[in-house]
Amino acid sequence: MKHVRKDTWQKHYDAGRGFRPLGDAERALLAEHVPAPEGGRALDVGSGTGELAAELARMGYRVDAIDFTPGALVRARAEHPETRGVRWLCLDIEHDPLPSPPTGEEGGYDLVTLRLSAAFIQARSRVLCALGARLRERGAVVVITPVVDHTPQERRHIALDEDEISQITDGFEEATRFDAQGLAVLVLRGADGSFTAVEKGRPAPQAVMGAAAVVTNASGDVLLGRSIRGMWELPGGRVEAGESAQASVVRELAEETGLIASVEDAHVITILHDDRLDVRRVSPVVRVTGWEGEPVLREPRNFSRWEWHPLNTLATLGRIFMPSAQALNAVWPGTLPGLPPVHSYPCATAFPPVPGEPAEATRLRGRMADAVVARGRAPSLRVRSALREVPRHRFVPEAPLGTAYDDDLAVVTVREPSGTALSSVSAA
Repeated sequence: MKHVRKDTWQKHYDAGRGFRPLGDAERALLAEHVPAPEGGRALDVGSGTGELAAELARMGYRVDAIDFTPGALVRARAEHPETRGVRWLCLDIEHDPLPSPPTGEEGGYDLVTLRLSAAFIQARSRVLCALGARLRERGAVVVITPVVDHTPQERRHIALDEDEISQITDGFEEATRFDAQGLAVLVLRGADGSFTAVEKGRPAPQAVMGAAAVVTNASGDVLLGRSIRGMWELPGGRVEAGESAQASVVRELAEETGLIASVEDAHVITILHDDRLDVRRVSPVVRVTGWEGEPVLREPRNFSRWEWHPLNTLATLGRIFMPSAQALNAVWPGTLPGLPPVHSYPCATAFPPVPGEPAEATRLRGRMADAVVARGRAPSLRVRSALREVPRHRFVPEAPLGTAYDDDLAVVTVREPSGTALSSVSAA
């Protein structure tokens, strides 16, 4: 429904208009289910012209009657001049703090009522939660509202439908519903402030999830398998029900290659997401930093052999399974250029050093990048990122680390027999 502005309500009261009178059925339900305890205090929210507040006072409650329209309170005082035990207060239940108790009295309420006002509260769940938190022990919130099914079409903006009525009961331990001549009367107790995580129905399958294991040996070479489909693949596979990506990689690594690793040595570097035909493909990239054994062919139905490959040769391997190629590029940016775009959600920002990746390389790479940036030779963010991320030493495995990360030195990779340089990795 649309929010009704304060000036609209002011015109309503100034014109002498009112609301549905408090009925005998409502009075009887209040008397039966929320009788006033000794010293009982009540809060009437959206009190309007004060009919319910006056009734609660007659029942023995001391009442705070609140409304955000000054005209409502003017009418209430005028129409109930003999009523005692009511404080008529102008405040907005959605934005103003609840009133403090009178001097010398305890805080909290034994009863909170919302009669014909719930439909006009926009932040209804938040307000009810706040009101429930102000209840004394065994206190109750009573909501009296028209129901859409029993309300003419042109007046349904003042009513709640069954779903909205159900939402009102959220967060209360006890919820009892009564009927009062077509009005729904909800008596709510036990605002426990808890929640329950629930499920919808079975989701329609839209995605497939398979983890990729990135394993390197002491030389920094990465393990790939030649599959029977004629392509190279990283170890890994489908994540089973109830299994983490790390546990999946450890299991698949043992089943496919015979290598034994622990979940503690498996680190999710990033999660890749792309589309294959009409299926969303989700691929956790898991870096395995510790393992035992030697690769053996455990699943000849899927693979013909396992091999260790230097990173600088990966771009010459021919056919590589797309998720494996994307995973390799995620760990070593630029290793396999020209791949299609993929969504990447980085996870681990750091993990223990692994064979072939000495910690010194990280320090030297940072020093090299700082030197290049300081000279003004890396004007774009992408270039600066590449300088700090690409493992340059892997493309010149014969060179010492200091040489690989010298900021002003081209590292020769191929020479003629005479010693003349034919090819090199350019200076950073």
